[in-house]
Amino acid sequence: MVPDVSTGSDSRGLIAYLFGPGRRDEHTNPHIVAAWDMAGAPDPGRDPAATYTQLARRLDHHVDLRTRELGGKKPPQHVWHCPVRTAPGDRYLTDAEWAQVARRVVHATGIAPDGDERACRWIAVRHADDHIHIMATTVRADGRRPRTHQDGWRAQAECRRIEAEFGLRRLKSGDLTAPRTPTGAERAKAERQGQTVTARQWLRERAYAVAAAVHTEADYFTVLQSLGIKVKTRLGPESGDVIGYSLAAPGDTNSAGEPVWYGGSKLAPDLSINRLRERLPDQEAADRPRFAADPTEPWQHTISAIQRAHTVLDSDDDAAAQGQIAAFGDALYNIASATTGLHRAELRSAAVAFNRARRSATSADHQVATALRKAAQELAYASNEPGGLAIALLFATVHLARAAATWHEQRGHEQQAAAAEEAFSHLQTGYQQAAAPALAELAHRAPRAATASRFEQDVRAALPNHADRILADPTWTALTTTLAQAETAGHNPRRLLIEVSAQPELDSAERPAEVLNWRIAAQPNRRTQAARRQSAISGTSARSATPRHPATPEATRPEERSRHR
Repeated sequence: MVPDVSTGSDSRGLIAYLFGPGRRDEHTNPHIVAAWDMAGAPDPGRDPAATYTQLARRLDHHVDLRTRELGGKKPPQHVWHCPVRTAPGDRYLTDAEWAQVARRVVHATGIAPDGDERACRWIAVRHADDHIHIMATTVRADGRRPRTHQDGWRAQAECRRIEAEFGLRRLKSGDLTAPRTPTGAERAKAERQGQTVTARQWLRERAYAVAAAVHTEADYFTVLQSLGIKVKTRLGPESGDVIGYSLAAPGDTNSAGEPVWYGGSKLAPDLSINRLRERLPDQEAADRPRFAADPTEPWQHTISAIQRAHTVLDSDDDAAAQGQIAAFGDALYNIASATTGLHRAELRSAAVAFNRARRSATSADHQVATALRKAAQELAYASNEPGGLAIALLFATVHLARAAATWHEQRGHEQQAAAAEEAFSHLQTGYQQAAAPALAELAHRAPRAATASRFEQDVRAALPNHADRILADPTWTALTTTLAQAETAGHNPRRLLIEVSAQPELDSAERPAEVLNWRIAAQPNRRTQAARRQSAISGTSARSATPRHPATPEATRPEERSRHR
């Protein structure tokens, strides 16, 4: 059962909608099922003599009195509106049951507490099988405003209790961190235009993807504009700094032909200007080199950062864990954009699904997640996708998504846990699509029997408690190829097995050889690293032997060349 609280200022307009045919003639048999006073509430749905204006005047009675007291100034946003809808598949509720639901919701939200004779006036209108609309005017008989603080959360909590008592589908409890859902008008507009998502949803996903990839606030707005999105910033009156912003989708206009603007915080709480600044690096950090000398480095850095994030989720530092989860949400967008192949669609779906998991009532420490966010940003500038490393990264995301779901579940974050599970499902599907042919290719290139036998001895010596399971794993043959490649890259296989087995999941993994395979595949090439270090040392020695002319241009200095590389 889903309540959706909002406020407005047009009583008669809302009444006309509730008792009217609907925007697409979807309203059937509109009528009042409950009210502050059933005898005193005219019902335009059942009484031919009752009019919308009469009902509006009865509801607005105390509002009008208060307006006269205030010298003609009507209280702002004095119309309270809360549709309550059952979940798909729920049983049919009678009018009497819906009336009980309405009375419980207005009591829980502070609109009309039970036994309060001076409470606000309200009605509950039913014009469909699966929902009612509760409408109230928020001025009490004593002229005061009702105490409706956190009314949306209280309505949700009461609906959870009603679900249990009425035998309805139990939905996930919210915590006021969810983004605003599209209105019925927005959905209808998208349908008319042949769009599968509303402008609000389209803007939200573009904003998330851009925020994940850019390095500065200025870049954020510039990239959004390059996508055809209109950007409007709000400046502080004294400082002149940006204190807010709004976005408008290309071609999305109102009846007057003007752009339809959505504030950043109205797209999602963590897209407000202040929340974005918490995640974006400062200008000095943004000016550092973005391009790695080794094209595999962005992938290796991201894998390492994800593995460290997994460790944080196992700690007692909830703020740090929430920060890592938020950074992982950004990372999923960059991983999807840097990935090629059929599984890319699953990664994009995972990024969208995980958005609900990246926020909770737990405050996030974004500073501790800087390494993950920066590593993932490197992927936005990566020039290629190294096959084995890309799959190793995808494998790491699968396990972190599952860990995030468990972390949220343990803390009662029901919606976030469900979102992380959905992302996990997409990532797992994407991983399976990418890994199956890669593992088959590795098995096809297996080393000769003598080498495989030597690696078996290494496994038994390094991991005696896991050896039998590893060797019985169907992916063991693929692992021998990866061990051979690692040995060629300068690693000691036995020592490497010990190092990578220290990370979590090996004990519970159904396929421990597969776990080891991708962890080993993610290890850097030691021979390449040694050659690069030697080259750097040789270059430094040569430069130190050459006298520097005091007029040497800044751009030719070694540190400046590295910045412009």
